[in-house]
Amino acid sequence: MKPVVKVIVAEPSLIIRKGLLSVLKKLTTINIETTEVDDMQQLTASLAWRRPDVLIVNPGLAGVVSVVQVKKGAEGAAPKCIALQNSLVDASVLKMYDEVISVYDSAEQIREKFDRLVHAAPEEPVRQEPLTEREKEIIIGVVKGMTNKQIAEQLCLSAHTVITHRRNIASKLQIHSPAGLTIYAIVNKFVDINDIKDSIYNREE
Repeated sequence: MKPVVKVIVAEPSLIIRKGLLSVLKKLTTINIETTEVDDMQQLTASLAWRRPDVLIVNPGLAGVVSVVQVKKGAEGAAPKCIALQNSLVDASVLKMYDEVISVYDSAEQIREKFDRLVHAAPEEPVRQEPLTEREKEIIIGVVKGMTNKQIAEQLCLSAHTVITHRRNIASKLQIHSPAGLTIYAIVNKFVDINDIKDSIYNREE
């Protein structure tokens, strides 16, 4: 029996999402198990729950969730990341992805790109300097939507100390946004997504 390749497709457009999945399921010989998402909250939850082998994502949707952040948050081999391009995207952004699929690609081009990427050697986990327990506590506060002052009061620290810790966290993880820290925290089980739904919704508004 062929191994199953878990794929998440993150794209706001239902037509584009369904069209891509139709092409993949009809043409590829790879046994794929797919999950569809159309917004940031669903993407965050699915990355933690599904632990995909391949993430196909609209760079516009993932504007606050860079590929680097997804790979940093992965346990074990990092997922292969494919940009699903349906509009102009800066070349520096596309360089972060392992492959780019355009809505203007033919069905055969899409199949070739997907198959080539899946059969490529798996990436090694991204190594990083370990976080301290205090840094983990501060990440939890950030993803819950707390301000530096609120985190400082809760942990009996000064606001300046919290800011210093956040700089160290950003340096270690190369994650510079609350949204990126949210994915990292959920994937690494610092928090449960059900406990931070409100802060995710507020961040999207």
